[in-house]
Amino acid sequence: MDYLNKLNKEQREAAVHTDGPLLIMAGAGSGKTSTMTHRIAYLIKEKGVSPYNILAVTFTNKASKEMRDRVEDLVGDGINMWILTFHSACLRILRRHSEILGYKNDFVVYDPTDQKTVIKACIKEKNIDDKSFTPPYLLKIISDCKEKAISPRKFLETNGDSYKMKMVGELYAAYEAVLRKNNAMDFDDLIKNTVLLFEKDEEVLRGYQDRFKYIMVDEYQDTNFMQYRFVKLLAEAHNNICVVGDDDQCIYQWRGADIKNILDFEKDFPGTKVIKLEQNYRSTSNILAGAHSVVERNSIRKDKKLWTEKEAGEKIVYYRADSEKEEARYISQEIDRLHTKELKYKDFAILYRTNAQSRNFEDSLSGRDIPYRVLGGLRYYDRKEIKDIVAYMRLVQNVADDLSLKRIINEPKRGMGDKTVEKLETLARVRNESMLETLVDDEIVEGLPSKAVESIKQMVTAIMDYHNEKENLKVSDIYDGLLVKTGYLKALEQQNTVESESRIENLLEFKSVIYDYEKEDAELSLASFMEKIALMAEIDNHDAGEDAVVLMTMHSSKGLEFPIVFLPGMEDGLFPSWRSIDSPSGIEEERRLCYVGMTRAKERLYLTSAEMRTLYGKTDYTKESQFLKEIDKKVLTGDAIWEKKETMNTPWSAGGGDGYNNSNTFKPFDSLKYAKAQVVSNAAARSNENYQVGDRVNHSKFGEGLVTEVDQKILQVMFDSVGAKKLAKDLAPIKKL
Repeated sequence: MDYLNKLNKEQREAAVHTDGPLLIMAGAGSGKTSTMTHRIAYLIKEKGVSPYNILAVTFTNKASKEMRDRVEDLVGDGINMWILTFHSACLRILRRHSEILGYKNDFVVYDPTDQKTVIKACIKEKNIDDKSFTPPYLLKIISDCKEKAISPRKFLETNGDSYKMKMVGELYAAYEAVLRKNNAMDFDDLIKNTVLLFEKDEEVLRGYQDRFKYIMVDEYQDTNFMQYRFVKLLAEAHNNICVVGDDDQCIYQWRGADIKNILDFEKDFPGTKVIKLEQNYRSTSNILAGAHSVVERNSIRKDKKLWTEKEAGEKIVYYRADSEKEEARYISQEIDRLHTKELKYKDFAILYRTNAQSRNFEDSLSGRDIPYRVLGGLRYYDRKEIKDIVAYMRLVQNVADDLSLKRIINEPKRGMGDKTVEKLETLARVRNESMLETLVDDEIVEGLPSKAVESIKQMVTAIMDYHNEKENLKVSDIYDGLLVKTGYLKALEQQNTVESESRIENLLEFKSVIYDYEKEDAELSLASFMEKIALMAEIDNHDAGEDAVVLMTMHSSKGLEFPIVFLPGMEDGLFPSWRSIDSPSGIEEERRLCYVGMTRAKERLYLTSAEMRTLYGKTDYTKESQFLKEIDKKVLTGDAIWEKKETMNTPWSAGGGDGYNNSNTFKPFDSLKYAKAQVVSNAAARSNENYQVGDRVNHSKFGEGLVTEVDQKILQVMFDSVGAKKLAKDLAPIKKL
């Protein structure tokens, strides 16, 4: 049993406790994987349990491979044991017994692309408006239903009174019918159908219960209802179930994870032995104390506190910047200062709350020639939605750019298939025109597939209108107009998914890029802006093997660790997000996310905020995050955190008061909602305004002027600054004075 000597007292206690239910509350960096693998080794080597009788389930292939490799290092290669993800384990079971549920055992598993194809066909077959019922929207509802064991019939019984939900239910039923007809399952079906199999056939369930006498589950706090049912059914016979997790790291409730699964484990399995792994092997004690002082504010959690034998280490540094650019400058400067031969660039991580924050850090790091890579996402300028809108802007600048047109001709979907695009390209070549110039011809457009005609006309009109008026418009005006008039923004809004919301955030943050350049150059032209963006986008820093600073969201960072970590954007409304402010459970999940972010740091932790932040194209003064006020001041250094000297407690601060506002009802501003409204408002047609000769007007680019001529579509204005200009009434950003 020498192999157990590497474990601490609590880890060893967990490893040798093999009979009955066991809950291992494993804090961040407390060695949970080592504890689990040694427990499996102990079962095999000391208790004589056959590997055949042990089941270990994880959430990722990476985690299952790491666990298998470690177990084989301890007990030898070639073990006949299931160390699998939930989906892999369920797929194995269903391959053997799917006929009981009416499937052939050679059923196929549809990936997200296949699912999208199926639901599109269902929408088309039912002749339903695919703008109101988009594939991402429908597939999200279907996935949620399957996670909660809600069948199409049950969904219709519950929601049939609403026309929209009735349509959703019918499409859900049609989707399921197609999968059945094609002998196919999607990923949600793998777990759902395994649970149905166990509930339907007691003999099959009993067979797996007899086989898996010992069950272990990793990251139990992230399980959803169906995963919980799967584990509970298997464990009911022998009750030898061990789950490992940390309620303080439950940050995926928006994805279906149910924190009650780990909090109620002792109720589900009476007689549970609870062992807490509280010794941390990752972070210094100052970092741990700071993280604990935040998460302990949560009312829904198990009582535990991490500790370490490491020294106190550096205090947590807090920096309050003037702006988001100054924040990025400070962080890149600190990385430059601390970088040595021993402390490489890959030892630094910048963990932000939203992807839209990455842009300023990418710009600042690039300016200092510091290599970086974006994990869990793309570089800001490489994201699909940014490339799409840049392609639109390129076309406004240069109508001969066929490459850009081919990128966006079906973004959003306009019914232009690949063959139709190929024919258009050939025709344009014959006519010696660009593809966009060919589409200006109404006769050509009328010959397109009928479902594409109107949307293509709308796209061409928008691009050509802004092309003709580009010298009379600010870049930001063109940008707003393209987002709205091409239908791109509306299409993303209708998807109504977490992914589409993130894309909208990135698009609206791109407006901040434009504003920054317009502040530097009041006469900024579209051509000049496109050149600057082209040069910025060509910077390529993300070779995963490079020694590079890591940029990622806090959600993506779970399970990783870095010597030095920066957490920017510590402001109410950004972190915690404005969406969570009104919800106690939302605030608690945001607080857990803060805990996860802080405990990624091994040696140094920096927290930063900006007094004034431009996000999604709107500039606001900010209020320091309530999480900053919750951190034990003994472990903090740097700038002081502003706290109002009041005894009255409020929902917004630890010490009472509401920061910069005398009202105790301060609520962070919903910048994203405001930014979307502003984009739509700025792009709205102005032709309904009744202009007359002699009116004084103000133009966003040219300033004040006098209307000298008016007709149905054109205004002529004599501007005080630039003289006479002819403007398109529909597009001109002017207001009567």
